[in-house]
Amino acid sequence: MKVLIVDDHGVVRDGLSRLLSTHFTVETFEASNVDAALEIYHSVHPTLVILDLNLDGPGGLELLRRLLGKEPSAKVIVFSMHHEPLYALRALRAGASGYVGKSAPVEELLAAIRAVESGGQYVDRELAARIALSHATNDDPLQSLTLREVEILRLLGQGKSLTAISEGLGIAYKTVANICTHMKVKLGVDRTADLIRLAVETLRP
Repeated sequence: MKVLIVDDHGVVRDGLSRLLSTHFTVETFEASNVDAALEIYHSVHPTLVILDLNLDGPGGLELLRRLLGKEPSAKVIVFSMHHEPLYALRALRAGASGYVGKSAPVEELLAAIRAVESGGQYVDRELAARIALSHATNDDPLQSLTLREVEILRLLGQGKSLTAISEGLGIAYKTVANICTHMKVKLGVDRTADLIRLAVETLRP
């Protein structure tokens, strides 16, 4: 099995490589950003990808969008400190095969790898329960946001300017501004500062 680990922290990549080699017959490859991940993926065609969402430049959701746009059969497990139903739902709807929080027990990640490798899907148990509760109570205020909107909201919450976001995602400043305008309408707020506050309060790890 070939596994591509995409995370901007070297210690995490190394730790995952060691963990996988203990439990599987595996060859691991590592990338710290979107461009490197895409290059490695198209070069080695890994069995699956373990993907963090917090990457320098375009984030993990953007990588997921680009990768699955060209390789719809790619098997991707999101492994993230973001343990919010919003992130998991958007990632799964975008085509991810699994989602495991970094706070989940090791056994959850191993179970996800086994399930996804065999063609299934997996969401860690705690997050699956939160998703079910969110659907039951309809209390997710950001449910209407698209994948691209969630990514921009995440970057706003990190303190990125609209210019920095447009440069990082490789899209026009006007496009980012228009997306922010649409988000304000969806979320019933008036200012970009309100979007930032929502990102900090709702999308915290």
